[in-house]
Amino acid sequence: MIRKFFIERCSWILLFLFVQGLALFIAYIDPTIPFTPILYIVFLSCLIFIVFVMIRYYKETKFYKSLEEWEKDLDLTNIASAESPFEKIVEENIIDQTERLKKQASQNSMIVEQEKDDLLSWIHEVKTPLTAMHLIIDRLGDNKMKAQLTHEWLRIHLLLDQQLHQRRISFIENDLHIEKADVKSIIFAEIKSLQSWCMQKGIGFNVDLEVTEVLSDSKWLSFIIRQLLTNAIKYSQSSDIMIKTYQQNEQTNLEITDFGRGIASKDLPRIFDKGFTTTSEKQENAATGMGLYLAKKAAQPLLIDIHVNSKTAIGTTFTLTFPKRNDFHYIAGM
Repeated sequence: MIRKFFIERCSWILLFLFVQGLALFIAYIDPTIPFTPILYIVFLSCLIFIVFVMIRYYKETKFYKSLEEWEKDLDLTNIASAESPFEKIVEENIIDQTERLKKQASQNSMIVEQEKDDLLSWIHEVKTPLTAMHLIIDRLGDNKMKAQLTHEWLRIHLLLDQQLHQRRISFIENDLHIEKADVKSIIFAEIKSLQSWCMQKGIGFNVDLEVTEVLSDSKWLSFIIRQLLTNAIKYSQSSDIMIKTYQQNEQTNLEITDFGRGIASKDLPRIFDKGFTTTSEKQENAATGMGLYLAKKAAQPLLIDIHVNSKTAIGTTFTLTFPKRNDFHYIAGM
C-alpha cells in the first residue's frame, strides 16, 4: 500500500522537491540572497512535508486498505467510512452496485430453488410411469427383447436416481441419519437391482464380508456403493467383481474390485472431478462424469474416505474407509 500511495502522489512529491531545489538553486546563483537561511528553510520545509505525508498516508489509505482487504462477499460492514469527496464517490458506487448484486443474487437463488423443486417433482412424477414400464417389461414373453428393454430401463432409472441425489446433495447434512447400517443387505440389494445389466455383460460377484455392519447413513451409503458398482460394471466384461469388508487399524474397509480395463495413471488424480471422463480412446460416449464425483461428495459428510488403486488392462479397486466410532461427534455438530 505504501508503494501504491507514493506512485499515486508521485507528481505532488516531485513538484515539492522541484520547488525546494529551485529555491536552493536561485540562492546559490544569486549572491544577494543568503544561502544558509534558505537551506535552513528548505530543511524545515522537508521535515514538515515528511510529517504531512505520513499523516496523509494514514488518512488517505485507511479507506482503500479496507477495500483491498474486503472479502467481496457483499458485506459492507468491514469497509471503513469514506471521508474525502472522492472516497465518498467510490463508496456510493460500491454501495449501489452491492445492493443491485444482492437483489440479483436473491432473485437468482429463488429461481434456482424453484427449478430444483420443479426438477425433483418431475423426477418423482417420471418414476411412476417408469415403474409401470418395468411391470410391463416383466410380462414380456420374448426373453431377448425383455433383456434389452430391461437394460435400457435400468439406464434411465440410474440416470434419474443420479439426478435426484445430485439435487439433494447440497443439503445432505439435513438428511443424514447415522445408525448401524447393514452392509450385507445394502450390497445384495444393489447387486439385485443391477442384475439384468450384469447378466447381459456376463459379470458375476464374489462377496466376502468379514464385517456386516457399519455406522453410517443407509440411504446415502447405498447411493455411494451404487455409483461404484455401476462404474465397475460399465468398464468390465465377462469377469467377476470382488466385494469384501475387513477391519484394519480399528476401522472398517469396504473394497470393490473389478478386472476391467482400468484407469490410466494420468486420469487417477481427476476421476472425482465434476464432469471428468476418461481420456482413454475406448471412452464411452454415455459417460457423464458425475457418478464418482457424487460418490465422493456424499462420502465427505459421512467421514468416509474413498481411495482408488488401478492399473490399465488389469483392473480397479475402490476402497471405502469408514470412520472410527468416536469420529461421529463431528457429524452430530453439523
